[in-house]
Amino acid sequence: MRRIQILGTGCPKCKTLMANAETAVKALGIEATLEKVEKLADIMKFGVMMTPALVIDGTVRSAGKVLSAEEIARLLV
Repeated sequence: MRRIQILGTGCPKCKTLMANAETAVKALGIEATLEKVEKLADIMKFGVMMTPALVIDGTVRSAGKVLSAEEIARLLV
């Protein structure tokens, strides 16, 4: 099972990235846990300076931009 984390403090861009990640997971038909990481201290542990950020299986794959569902799907396959 894949672990997808969205790093961000709850801004509209963070919410959009979460929705796009959910869409990508459904489109691919894979099992994944999606988690929002909103505490600044937890975000800093990833070394991310810009949010939103996308973390897949513990690796930061994107920071500072909102990826589309298609872009996220490409990172998951």
